[in-house]
Amino acid sequence: MNTTVDVPRGLAGVVVTETALGDVRGREGFYHYRQYSAVELAERRSFEDVWHLMFRGELPADAAGRAAFAAEIAPLRRLPAEVAGALPALARATAPSGPLAGLRTALSLLGASAGFRPLYDLAPEQRAADALAACAAVPTLLTALYRLGRGLEPIAPRDDLPYAANYLYMLTGQEPDPAAARAIEQYLVSTVDHGFNASTFTARVIASTGADVAACLTGAIGALSGPLHGGAPSRALDTLDAIGTADRIEPWIRERVLAGDRIMGFGHPVYRTEDPRSRMLRGIARGFGGPLVDFAVQVEQHVERILAELKPGRELHTNVEFYAGVVMELCGLPRVMFTPTFCAARVVGWSANVLEQAADSKIIRPAARYAGPTPPRPVPVPA
Repeated sequence: MNTTVDVPRGLAGVVVTETALGDVRGREGFYHYRQYSAVELAERRSFEDVWHLMFRGELPADAAGRAAFAAEIAPLRRLPAEVAGALPALARATAPSGPLAGLRTALSLLGASAGFRPLYDLAPEQRAADALAACAAVPTLLTALYRLGRGLEPIAPRDDLPYAANYLYMLTGQEPDPAAARAIEQYLVSTVDHGFNASTFTARVIASTGADVAACLTGAIGALSGPLHGGAPSRALDTLDAIGTADRIEPWIRERVLAGDRIMGFGHPVYRTEDPRSRMLRGIARGFGGPLVDFAVQVEQHVERILAELKPGRELHTNVEFYAGVVMELCGLPRVMFTPTFCAARVVGWSANVLEQAADSKIIRPAARYAGPTPPRPVPVPA
């Protein structure tokens, strides 16, 4: 017999499955990847190490293990000729929308070209191989689409550069400053996974149908593109631009809050304390220093004070997007690439979730409570 259970809107707080990949403890301001603090991983380990952890359940044991994983990834960064050949037309077609929109189609093309088969039909080893190939190709696709959209030739990946440095190199054509590469790497590590957010849950729903890896990731990218999810880093920085000067902070913020507008970069559906990612990225930004950082800190302090005054009882702090935008701006990334850069990290977390979901043959199929006109009614005869 079918039964239904009413749950909160948006499935807030509803446990839908078990996972060994990580969790977010919002009241503590803590999140983790497997058994390790995600922030501590960002501070101490490389992106490749965390990728290895998410896919294979453990950090590389030593330098030889790290080198072996890097050597496994490096050739997967290069695109098949038929995919690379299609990118110029795709970049032109998606130029008004940006590289993230182009990635949806490009990743589907990559999966089809590589012969990705439904997860349902594959052994775990082949599922993991498809996911590894997709993750490795995403930075190459994103940077190629960005450059082609601006009339520039794509930059081929370099096998000798780690993930973050290679991403910046393919974006700019220049080997990045080590401090900038490390800052972006720390940002990427901090955004690999974050519980059952909208895009991760989307990926798992599609995986539960047995679809191929590219289909799962394409759906996740669609969810990420929404401004209430991954689309916020550049919008948070746009807020700083709109305020402009220190004397405008108070009136600008107060007017927006009283009007009921959302202040981009503040508040989180899970955290009831300071977002630990924001805390880490604030520290990275302060390491660079400069007027933008000083202004961002001023805005943060004013906004939190005004929100505490006008919305008492609610814990509203900066989320990851606020200082992520500042750090990416300081590292020279164009704003149109802020959310794609988030995607270049989160694709690893999505893929790990897809692989975990694929081990469970139960399709995710919730119900909805019908609230329309009472049926059945006679179908009217055309006049």
